[in-house]
Amino acid sequence: MLFTGEYEHAIDAKQRLAIPSDLRSRLDPEIHGSAFYVAPGQRGSLWVWPEKTFEHMAAATELSLVPDEDLLEYEQLLYSQAARVDLDKTGRIRIPDRMIRMAGLQSNVVVLGVKDHLEVHDPKAWAALREEKFASQAEIMLRARRAIRRGGQGEAGQ
Repeated sequence: MLFTGEYEHAIDAKQRLAIPSDLRSRLDPEIHGSAFYVAPGQRGSLWVWPEKTFEHMAAATELSLVPDEDLLEYEQLLYSQAARVDLDKTGRIRIPDRMIRMAGLQSNVVVLGVKDHLEVHDPKAWAALREEKFASQAEIMLRARRAIRRGGQGEAGQ
């Protein structure tokens, strides 16, 4: 499933966040699972993956008794901090308190669709980051094109 868009949402008093309805309506439990995984993302955000997407990504990393040092560090950070959260009947997930604190989130958030996952940001932090990215858009696009030509490796592929 391809996640796109920017949505203003709220985290309620019970730490529940509604998955945007137009994205949720395209989720198929057989393909995507019935839950999500939440983990700390970049620059104070939270990243949210459909259950089966996250598990597929985990299975796709190279298996080794002695993994690459960069991969080991990434896996230790990601998997130790990730949490599986159920999708309730009204399309909400409960975000663990430690993650809300870690990301510095309040009740109002911005949910971004970013290809294979969602990102949850503080609205003011996202507005500043978005402006920074728009100011560097030409450079970002050039780096992405280079990474695509290298087969997804490098700066934009990380």
